[in-house]
Amino acid sequence: MNILITGGTGFIGDELRTLLLKEGHNLVIITRSPKKYEGESAKNLRFISWDEDLAAEMGDIDAVINLAGENLFGQRWTDEVKKRIMDSRVQTTKKLVDAMREADKKPEVFVSASASGIYGNRGNDVLDESAEVADDFLAEVCKAWEAESQKATDLGVRVVNPRIGIVLEKGGGALEKMIPPFQFLVGGPIGSGNQYMSWVHQTDLCKALIFPLDNDELTGAYNVCSPNPATMNEFADTLGDIMNRPSLFRVPKFALDVVLGEAAKPVTDSIRMQPKKLQVTGFEFHYEELEEALAEIM
Repeated sequence: MNILITGGTGFIGDELRTLLLKEGHNLVIITRSPKKYEGESAKNLRFISWDEDLAAEMGDIDAVINLAGENLFGQRWTDEVKKRIMDSRVQTTKKLVDAMREADKKPEVFVSASASGIYGNRGNDVLDESAEVADDFLAEVCKAWEAESQKATDLGVRVVNPRIGIVLEKGGGALEKMIPPFQFLVGGPIGSGNQYMSWVHQTDLCKALIFPLDNDELTGAYNVCSPNPATMNEFADTLGDIMNRPSLFRVPKFALDVVLGEAAKPVTDSIRMQPKKLQVTGFEFHYEELEEALAEIM
């Protein structure tokens, strides 16, 4: 297939790009700095800027995978940062849909990312795709993000929104922030420890992003996470065991609130998702258990 990707040079995009190239697809990657990747360009891999004629590019595309978005971790969510978080998702998605509208030929499928944060802090509730969504900042971002992408359905494009949990892999995401304290023997749970983390190994995430390309029955939102979410206590204990380090030093929620404010929510909120749609459509996870996922990464 001819596949256009945004966010294809980031934490998730690097592995996704490698996987798709191995499968023989032709990729067009939209990036802010295409010259940076000139050395990687090949017959089946091109890097273009957001200033290109995207409608013309879209005419040759079979599928679009949209992963673009400002990083949520490591900074306080000031009003300025919140605007960047929202705009980096909604405005880029709008630009893609506008290009589809102008294109002579439309892509068959639009895989436009969303996130588990759409459900908000839900305690022990088990959340499949039919669960109600929340109304806090992250939920509003996800709702606007999904709504913008769904406008492509009016063009005859099948739209799917993977609601992505906490992605596990070295080099980014929440795990990158949790590993150093354990290395220095001061690791432990974050917050109460009782909150659920809906996690997914990066390999399974990439497979789940590709899955809708060949599965026409998958439409709308679908949860992307292991069928076995873990509490923060379980996560910290397992990470400590894998690293042969103790898990003793809890980081209290109030301390995170002081340092990060709302930006602490992705790791202190309790979101217990189930990937029901993936399961009923035949998707197979390679890493269902937290211990095997962390052991492969570490």
